[in-house]
Amino acid sequence: MASREPGPSVLWLVRHGESLGNVADAHAQRAGAGRLDLDVRDPDVALSDTGRSQAEALGTWLAGLPEDERPTAVLSSPFERALTTAQLATAGLGLGVRTDERLRERDFGAFDRMTGAGIREQFPDEAARRDLLGKFYYRPPGGESWADVALRIRSLLATEALRHDGERLVLVAHQAVIMVFRYVLEELTEHELLAVDREEQVANASLTRYERDGSGTFRLVTFNEVAHLTAEDEQITKEPDVAQQA
Repeated sequence: MASREPGPSVLWLVRHGESLGNVADAHAQRAGAGRLDLDVRDPDVALSDTGRSQAEALGTWLAGLPEDERPTAVLSSPFERALTTAQLATAGLGLGVRTDERLRERDFGAFDRMTGAGIREQFPDEAARRDLLGKFYYRPPGGESWADVALRIRSLLATEALRHDGERLVLVAHQAVIMVFRYVLEELTEHELLAVDREEQVANASLTRYERDGSGTFRLVTFNEVAHLTAEDEQITKEPDVAQQA
């Protein structure tokens, strides 16, 4: 009988809590503005007060799990909004939070802090190219496509498998990263992934859970779960990350 490949027994994927970037994007969309009112670089965008409360609510839920179901390891994007979410959500578990740049937000390149309306107005040729290539393969000038993010995720899963063999691992990341994890773990096609993306926005501080079966395959158990937030009467927010649409 072939030996089992190493890897976590459980994977939780967590989107960061609501950030000031999410709030600024919502304001820009309502105003029809082409650019967000932010004065910090993307890695330094902090959580909003709502985002901190969401992360704390997640922490309450995780700490309340039976001991043999709680996370045993935490890995986070180094971006401020994700790392703070990870720290708040695992404060009651006694776990240290490691960071890995492969979980960082997708790089929007020249479109950083721009809205879809602003991109279409200022970069019409790029908007047309995006329409031609599609959301998965389109790479903004100086930025990343979803396909590029998939390469990062495959690398992370390969190198972290042995380190976290048999553990219940929490990964705190960003909207597009979580969606592309689904593409990689479930071996979805481009069209299947984009169909999921059209149907449901990944909520802030939501939980997506995979369990590993006897064959070593990760099976989706829950996607975009927010019951832990409603239990604490926390606001459910689903604002897309900046520049998701050109």
